Amino acid sequence: MTATPDIPRDVWRKPPFIANPALRYALYIGVAVYVIFTLATLPIDWDRVADGMSRAQRIFNGAFPPSFERAGLLFDGFMESLKIAILATVGGIILSIPLAFMAASNIAPKPIYLLGRALIIIARSFHPVIVAIIFVKAVGFGPFAGALTLVVYSVGFVAKLLAERIEEIDFGQVEAMRSAGAGFLTTQVYAVLPQVMPRLVGLGIYQLDSNLRASAVVGIVGAGGIGATLANAFGRYDYDFALAITMVIVGVILVSEAVSGVIRKRIT
Repeated sequence: MTATPDIPRDVWRKPPFIANPALRYALYIGVAVYVIFTLATLPIDWDRVADGMSRAQRIFNGAFPPSFERAGLLFDGFMESLKIAILATVGGIILSIPLAFMAASNIAPKPIYLLGRALIIIARSFHPVIVAIIFVKAVGFGPFAGALTLVVYSVGFVAKLLAERIEEIDFGQVEAMRSAGAGFLTTQVYAVLPQVMPRLVGLGIYQLDSNLRASAVVGIVGAGGIGATLANAFGRYDYDFALAITMVIVGVILVSEAVSGVIRKRIT
């Protein structure tokens, strides 16, 4: 029996991000120099950092064990956050649907498309905390400012992804409706909307989960919810109650993540 000679085989290797070695290593060196320069020029007060470590130790010492004595106040703050999240999600989806149709290049005229995209870009340009500060100044402290903030936040996310899904639809159904003499609105309702409905439901569930998290952040600047309760606890140096609030927020987010994950699997 003769031995089979080894046949050389080409081993596939992932091509580099930048094919030119000189340019690739120059980029690596440039990034390293920039990082070193940035760290060297940051105005870091190391004495203040050292003092901050001792202050952080006092905070953690005061936070343990967590205090649930004011569970009623904690529950009220959480329920307010839940109401804000639900209201903002519903309002954001209602506004996002027509805006997404406006921002879809395959069904909207060019001027309408540009207007829709501009509105989405504006909604996505600002962090929710900045928007919350504006609404707090405009309508006052409380959950109404938080709901308005998260409506804007929801529109920026849902409308963008829904518009991209509309641009990916099977256009044959649209052409069939048009050839049968259907009007513009009828075509959108019966040919476009059914194709994007699963994505819309998934986006709504995700956005509700995201708004619940964001409501805890915008409340810190006075927009209501559990975040306002947390800010007040820190303001009174009730670090043990603040830790209890933080634990509840983390627990609720974990539960909502699990529930939304199950629902998304069922609708996809």
